[in-house]
Amino acid sequence: MEIWKEFTFEAAHRLPNVPPGHKCARLHGHSFRVEVHVAGAVREPEGWVMDFGDLKTAWQPLDEALDHRYLNEIAGLENPTSEVLARWIWDRLLPWLPGLSAIVVRETCTTGCVYRGER
Repeated sequence: MEIWKEFTFEAAHRLPNVPPGHKCARLHGHSFRVEVHVAGAVREPEGWVMDFGDLKTAWQPLDEALDHRYLNEIAGLENPTSEVLARWIWDRLLPWLPGLSAIVVRETCTTGCVYRGER
């Protein structure tokens, strides 16, 4: 079974490693949406993989670190692409969510990435 919870945060960034003249080299912001997926057996007697409240608790420190921030100033996010951000989130949640199965990062309604850990 796999469950997920979606979180949102607002942040600014720029991509320093894009070709000259690329629009993403300029400072801009997004309303990021992040899905945190956890897989595992359904536990009894609760009847769930885990409490959604525990997902929210695990996310809270990341929300404090990311919301209304300039992502490029955060250690490990100097080049804050969706892919780098997804791996950064994964690395911080994995110790708290051993069943972590995917991180989905959406920068806009039509763009994003899925990270499932190193294979």
